[in-house]
Amino acid sequence: MFKTATLAFAAIAASASIASASIDNISNFVMEQDRGGQVELGTVTATGDGVVEVYSFHKGEVGTLIGSEKVKAGANLDVDVNIPHQETDAIVFLKVNDQVVDTQEIDFN
Repeated sequence: MFKTATLAFAAIAASASIASASIDNISNFVMEQDRGGQVELGTVTATGDGVVEVYSFHKGEVGTLIGSEKVKAGANLDVDVNIPHQETDAIVFLKVNDQVVDTQEIDFN
């Protein structure tokens, strides 16, 4: 349920430039979320200024961008991203210098 989305990396490899995951970029995502209008990401730590992007995610397919939030280098506490009500799960990408450095699936209740 709460797993590193290796398959998601493969699914978007053709359409996005992806850096290999770095141990210096750590994200602490809450594994299960309500379907409300916000994704609670908790503490997000990044080695540089970046962004977390939330995409719809269904049956292994990355869909459209549904929300994003900028993050600064270092620890970013209580990162929340506003999104529309979701009927599918989501996937979150942490990007630093336009490179995906971490990704997590979000399961909605």
